[in-house]
Amino acid sequence: MNFSSARQYFYQEIQQPDESINLARAALYIAQEEYPDLDPEEYLNALDTMAVELEERLPVSRYPLRIIQNINQYLYEELGFSGNKIDYYDPCNSFFNDVIERRTGIPITLALVYMEVAKRIDFPMVGVGMPGHFLIRPDIADIEIFVDAFNGGEVMFPQDCQERLSQIYQQSVILQPEYLAVVSKRQFLARMLTNLKYIYLQRQELEKTLSVVERILLLFPGVSLELRDRGLLYYQLGYFSQAVEDLQIYLVQVPDAEDADVIRQLLGKLDNS
Repeated sequence: MNFSSARQYFYQEIQQPDESINLARAALYIAQEEYPDLDPEEYLNALDTMAVELEERLPVSRYPLRIIQNINQYLYEELGFSGNKIDYYDPCNSFFNDVIERRTGIPITLALVYMEVAKRIDFPMVGVGMPGHFLIRPDIADIEIFVDAFNGGEVMFPQDCQERLSQIYQQSVILQPEYLAVVSKRQFLARMLTNLKYIYLQRQELEKTLSVVERILLLFPGVSLELRDRGLLYYQLGYFSQAVEDLQIYLVQVPDAEDADVIRQLLGKLDNS
């Protein structure tokens, strides 16, 4: 398995209608660029096994809170999944195979484990892109129960979410409906990749950062900020013609951007080189 085939599998998966995308499979294709020998079926089978074991523990009365309680007991108490609070920015926390093997991760990857196991016991859940912290909730109309997969499956209600936001931003935050909006599967994958992007950027691993930005642009072609970032990465890596193309498109799309003058100066420098 080489990088190009991993990328091709990822691309094929996300070409489907959003509701048909297999999130676990797409997440494993993301990891496959880091681990070329990774076999997605091995980890999909592991999720299947978890679901079979969980099914045996479920009560006869399947009320949402009872099911959540049983999932929590199985994933966190029996299997030992937990949020990686010691090394939050370890790239392994963003690779789905590592999260399944090591049983630790960040909010969005632990949410994916939870969602995939829940889906397999016919209790579908969806991602909720709360600012600063990713949550999930049962895919049931009008239900206002949220689960924090990073913190042991803590059950939260809207008031709890508001308090959590205030803690994150260290000031009083008014909970807006959009803060608890369900994310699409493409948005879910883009958020996973964005976490990885900033980890690699912090580490100055520019080739890997570029590979992540390229995949974000496969999900959402033409996004201005990602085009700009890809152009800047191309520039830093010495791919000057590609840098010019992306940065020119960025200026056409956002001519009044705050950094437009800086980008124009960089383009002028590239024209004269």
